[in-house]
Formats: sequence, structure tokens, C-alpha cells
Amino acid sequence: MFRAIVKHIILVLLLIGSRATIAQELNCKVTVMHDKITGVDPSVFTSMQKAITDFMNNHKWTTDEFNTYEKIDVNILINLTSNKVNGDNDTYGATFSIQAARPVYNTTYSSTLINYLDRDITFKFTQFNTLQFDDNTISGTDPMVSNLTAILGYYAYLVIGLDYDSFAPDGGTTYLKKAQNVVLNAPDQGKSITGWKAVDGTHNRYWITDELMNNRFHDVRAYWYTLHREGLDSMYTKPNESRSRILTGLKKLYQVNRENPSSVLIQFFFSAKSDEILHILAGAPKGERNQYITVLTALDVPNSAKYNSLK
Repeated sequence: MFRAIVKHIILVLLLIGSRATIAQELNCKVTVMHDKITGVDPSVFTSMQKAITDFMNNHKWTTDEFNTYEKIDVNILINLTSNKVNGDNDTYGATFSIQAARPVYNTTYSSTLINYLDRDITFKFTQFNTLQFDDNTISGTDPMVSNLTAILGYYAYLVIGLDYDSFAPDGGTTYLKKAQNVVLNAPDQGKSITGWKAVDGTHNRYWITDELMNNRFHDVRAYWYTLHREGLDSMYTKPNESRSRILTGLKKLYQVNRENPSSVLIQFFFSAKSDEILHILAGAPKGERNQYITVLTALDVPNSAKYNSLK
């Protein structure tokens, strides 16, 4: 609730005098790519795209009331890589690319919350069927059908939880727990459904929420709030102070990473934030950059060349 109040205060100035309507939480745009699929009526993919879009945007994910301008922007790109999985024409292998963003106060800039590629997707979709989801009965009678709505529900709660965390310290705990609940009660069909278990790999849905809810990683969530609410939202009025908060706070992530090498959460963080952090670092005096470059190259090895370019 506090997050909704804070976000309302931040955004209402942009729409004074407008006529707002109460809406659901997400403004989700879905794109289904099916170039690799043959022998299926293209109208199936049109129906799939519409069904998933309606599901994400029309389901009530929280108990809070959102105005239209408060909805969280989400983009999901579904790339269908195969069908006839397990001999079923309606069962697909796919990758999901999930992106989400929240606005920054006093700017037209939106800060990326999630930029993640989930490669462990298998699901069944039958044209004209309505997608349904219930927190209490996540695993339905057909695991492959339920897996689609479980994955969508998981990412809906993850997006909302991280958005709430960006407006209030630990503000998204309720919804991150809901995402974890989806993991714990996810459909199971042996090796046909993956991404929900610790044994399925080191970088999957299980580990993202496990680390988010683990006290060993709490400083990551604390820094998430500092970065957004105490940093980015104050950048317009107090640029130097805000930049300093953001950059010095990286040391918390560095310590977490030292104690938990190869953390999926740290990698998940930088998949969304590397360019933003790079831009903020570029605004710092050259004499102050090296200490943060050292931290960042240790935290975010794939992007170390970008950080080193600022020396």
C-alpha cells in the first residue's frame, strides 16, 4: 500500500486535471514469434498472443488500486522454438524475454527493473482456451497447460515485487513471496518441465526468488531501494548527492558477491542495470571513477570492458 501511495505522489503531478480510471496493475505488451514453427495455422499464434496479453493485464495481482498512469510497463517476447513436444502438436518449446520498467520522478526516463531471458519454457496452448490462474491451485490437471500460467504468474509477481521494492524498503515482500509460492507449487512433469527446481540449474526461476527472499542477499534489496528512490528519483534536484548514494551503495553488492560467488541475483541485477550504472558512473568526476570501476568489473564481468572505458 505504501508503494502505491508513493508512486501516486510521484506521478499524479503529471496528470493533474486528467480523468483517471481504476485499472489492473500491469500494462503488458506481448509479442509471439513463430518463424520456426511449421504446419500450424497462424491464427493460433494470434490467439496465443491475445490470450497471454489479456491474462497479464486483466488478472488482479494485488489488493491495491492502480490508476491507469500507475500501471507497470512490461514487455514479453515469446520466441517459439519448437512444437510437437512429447508428440503433442499443441505443446511448444520457447524462450521468454521479460522486460519491465518504472518511471523516474521529474524526468521522462524509465528505469529498467527486469531484463531477463528465460530459456527453460515448455507449455501447451490450445486455441480459444481461456488462461486461468489461482494462487491456491497452481498445478492444474494438465501440467503443460498449467506451466504457461504458472510462468506468467511468477513473472507478474516478480515484476510487481521489484517495483514495490523500488518505492519502499522491502515493499515488495508480499509479492516476492507469492512468486516463490508459484515456484514451490509449480507443475511437475519430470524432465519435460524445467526451471522450477534447484536441480534444474544454477540460473533459473527457483534461484532468483530463493536469493531474493534469503537474508544473505538482503543488502541487494536494500540497495535496490537506494538506487531507485534515494538515487534516481532525487537525481533531478540533487544530482551529486544522488549519484554518490548510488555509487557508494555498490559496495554492498560487492560484499554480497564476495560472500556468495556466482550469485544469480547479482547477474539478474546487472542484466537490467549495467547501462544505467555505466551512465551514472560517467557523470562522476574522473578522479573518483576508478574505485567504482574496480567494484563493477568484479561484480559484472561480462560488461567489464564498458566500465574500464571510463578510466
